[in-house]
Amino acid sequence: MDAANDPVSPDHRLRRLRFRAWHRGTREADLMIGGFADRYAAGFTEAELCWFEALLDEQDVDVMGWAFGTIEAPEAFHGPMLDALRKLDYVAVAMR
Repeated sequence: MDAANDPVSPDHRLRRLRFRAWHRGTREADLMIGGFADRYAAGFTEAELCWFEALLDEQDVDVMGWAFGTIEAPEAFHGPMLDALRKLDYVAVAMR
């Protein structure tokens, strides 16, 4: 089995996280969480991967509220990763 298909390899874990990030349930959550994964996930440390996995287990409405600042995030999610999520500089916006 090659490393990309090994279920415990870092590459497989990252691909699984990206899939989960882009398949949330609403297009808005897909764009926000999937865009965040595309922009930052390749450089995540082990601790950041664990943080992101925990984030993906949360409800979309909560994660979006934390990112927009309309809902206070649990203490476990506070820190530089949540700050990066709140920047929203990874979401492409098309002007019509």
